[in-house]
Amino acid sequence: MKLHCCPARTALTTINKNGFPSAQALPNTKPSGEEFMSKLLRRRWTLLSPDTNIHQITVSSKQGQKGGGLFSNFSFLKNNQPHLGDMMLYENQGLSFYIVRDDLLHPFVNGNKARKLDGLLPLIEDHGVTDVVTCGGCQSAHAAAVAVSCAERGLKSHLLLRGEQPQILTGYNLISTIYGNITYVPRTFYAHREEMLQTHASMVAGHTGSVVYCSDIIDSSLGSQTFECSKFVQRDAPRGTENHSRKVAIVNEGAKDAVALLGMFRLVDYLSQDHLLGKKRAFNFVVDSGTGTTAVGLGLAAMYLGLPWKITAVMLADTMDTYRQQERRLIAEFKRQFRFLLDSHKLNGANDGIVHWVDRCHPRKFGNVLEGEIEACQQVAQETGIPLDPVYTLAAWEMATRITCAHEDDSNVVILHTGGTLGMFGLAQRYKSYFGMLNTAIKS
Repeated sequence: MKLHCCPARTALTTINKNGFPSAQALPNTKPSGEEFMSKLLRRRWTLLSPDTNIHQITVSSKQGQKGGGLFSNFSFLKNNQPHLGDMMLYENQGLSFYIVRDDLLHPFVNGNKARKLDGLLPLIEDHGVTDVVTCGGCQSAHAAAVAVSCAERGLKSHLLLRGEQPQILTGYNLISTIYGNITYVPRTFYAHREEMLQTHASMVAGHTGSVVYCSDIIDSSLGSQTFECSKFVQRDAPRGTENHSRKVAIVNEGAKDAVALLGMFRLVDYLSQDHLLGKKRAFNFVVDSGTGTTAVGLGLAAMYLGLPWKITAVMLADTMDTYRQQERRLIAEFKRQFRFLLDSHKLNGANDGIVHWVDRCHPRKFGNVLEGEIEACQQVAQETGIPLDPVYTLAAWEMATRITCAHEDDSNVVILHTGGTLGMFGLAQRYKSYFGMLNTAIKS
């Protein structure tokens, strides 16, 4: 991933679906949704472009099929070149849903992690940061993403991983170890994340260095009126040498800060182009949710642009109350940090909820893997070539299949496929007996 300063796409100014007038109609007001998006996106990014592939999955029923997989009564067929942008072709397409292939953005960085870091890393670099400290579980996709992305641009990453070091390194844990500096933290210490991160960051900074949080970086950027392609330091200045003090940035677990929403705004702006999903057609986006940041970013961007998109987030790591609290926090933080650009009317009702939080189709204790789920991942891979993991992305696929077959409304279902493939290696290490049964699992 190379840093890239991408000018915002020029969009038409019209009356949007919800009846909000464009800037042409209200010349003396704050920027319209599209004007705000233009200013928001006129900056440096980590990803060279926001482009992503969109495929179509046709769902067919099959009767009398035996097997323990979750989809034993279904078969799936992938279309790599669906007709997008043509509203007439949406009507008679049978049972199908779309899948945004963000899992293809990077070989080691999950799609949702790449989007979260898309706007964050350039800000960190512009702020003269030399080191990044973050935390996660032993098989944290977030920690691996930070390690890889920092190494690609000459930053040092320090990863605090919960628990004990595995006997054999594999999956995200292996990638984190190769690209970053790993410290395994006892669970009792990890429970106090803020104190843990601050203590370790201070240790990395030393007596002559300094520590900064992501929220401080973006506040400083906005306060110095250098929001667009900001330049805090000379970008070619040497980092981390003996003659230069260390500047350490703390990135919260899962990058669950408002600055992480920038990448989702960029993605929504891209997907809403007329030749792709457009601005008028109703879509129901299904996304698996760990921290819930990706779902909130999708919902907030869609609301601001007046898009008739529903966001269905499958809760996989916490309770409904916790996810809603996280949603309110991110919205409030985003409004505060970008208030100088926002037309507050565009976000009326945001505090009432912009994400439809749902339980996974087969509720279970988080972290456990069921035999049928592994077989379901195998089936999808064999029939479509799309890799899923049984903890996260399979939950989104299953929910999309259920909504599509239920004909609940006229919305087209879209999965934001975030990746998770490397997580399969860690799961195979943990659930040896289940994965050992793949040789006798379903046959195509």
